[in-house]
Amino acid sequence: MTTAIHPDAGLLRQYLVLTKPRVTQLAVFCAVIGMFLASPGLPPVQILIAATIGIWLLAAAAFAINCLIEFEIDARMLRTARRPTAKGTITPLQVIILSGVVGGAGMLVLYHLVNPLTMWLTFATFIGYALIYTIILKPRTSQNIVIGGLSGAMPPALGWAAVANAVPAEAWLLVLIIFVWTPPHFWALALYREHDYRNAGLPMLPVTHGKDFTRLHILLYTFMLLVITVLPFVIRMSGYMYLSSALILGAIFIGYAYKLYKAYSDELARRTFRYSILYLSLLFMALLIDHWILMSGVAG
Repeated sequence: MTTAIHPDAGLLRQYLVLTKPRVTQLAVFCAVIGMFLASPGLPPVQILIAATIGIWLLAAAAFAINCLIEFEIDARMLRTARRPTAKGTITPLQVIILSGVVGGAGMLVLYHLVNPLTMWLTFATFIGYALIYTIILKPRTSQNIVIGGLSGAMPPALGWAAVANAVPAEAWLLVLIIFVWTPPHFWALALYREHDYRNAGLPMLPVTHGKDFTRLHILLYTFMLLVITVLPFVIRMSGYMYLSSALILGAIFIGYAYKLYKAYSDELARRTFRYSILYLSLLFMALLIDHWILMSGVAG
């Protein structure tokens, strides 16, 4: 949810709102988990700090560009109408300068203090979200969040690359989990914000195919997600602690999706959306704890 601001709010406060700090925090959290999973022990502190800062800065720059490109759409939506770009309390030039400075700083930090691979992967993610998803996919196809979800799913691979200077299959499996998680997460929001997206002229799934169709696909994706989240155990990337957590968390998610499918309400859609955020956080935390348990067993 966008933080409300007043036209006379300080410039720094307006800049902060444009970077979508809550969304950025979740992305950076997943990247940090990727860093820990890439290391048999604790990742080097310098890499951990530098990569976190660099990825955070580039994510913030991408969100600012997204707000700039969509300022007219945001102005027509209740959820986003108070963004400074939508209200006109900040100029396009100021946003471009913000994104250039913040994004440039992030690239420098990643290149010089982490490794070039992480910088280029993070920059590609920036392009994928800020330009390809925002300009090409979002206004043209109801599958925008499915196709464009790849850029939002990249943080674990970025974190893994920061520590290992490589992106093995295990890292891409984490990307796949977020990629499949994104549609049911976002469509739950789109259901109770359907009028917003209709007024904005965006072809979100509830607008183009109706709420019943969207609810069915949320349910199908949660089943698919449960299957995919078992794969880390199948390939011996994780153990029984993670497996039990994935099954329990996934069953709860399916429960929300099934209730949503059978008897829709805006309140239930909101609860499903909120749970989806908690679900991803707990799932990745379980991966980390399980990783430490396995490493402790190897060390012992």
